[in-house]
Amino acid sequence: MNFPENVNYSSDHEWVRVEGNEAYVGITDFAQDELGEIVYVDVTSEGETLSQGEVFGSIEAVKTVSDLMMPLSGEILEVNAKLEDAPELVNQDPFGEGWIIRVALKDSGELDQLMSASAYKKFIGK
Repeated sequence: MNFPENVNYSSDHEWVRVEGNEAYVGITDFAQDELGEIVYVDVTSEGETLSQGEVFGSIEAVKTVSDLMMPLSGEILEVNAKLEDAPELVNQDPFGEGWIIRVALKDSGELDQLMSASAYKKFIGK
């Protein structure tokens, strides 16, 4: 299981990689492994500004559907278009090609509420 050090982790199993005033968001390797084969990613909130903890979409696996939660407040600038035809990218490369949204950060101070890779490992019992 992969736990990159260059991202922050939420208790809802999303990751955040900050690049300047923007951030990429996806689900963790642990989350994709727990969900199983991902068949659909549904994000209809592009262009909206959401608060930390709000639902920004859902992810559908063969056996379940889970809400996607905003790890940080901000405006959703882009949804990863590759996931429309290839949702399995979330399983294959959750921290790279399988990113889900790109966000304009509203409050970078919220990063302090997220976990480091080592804290997230402890959180999930790894």
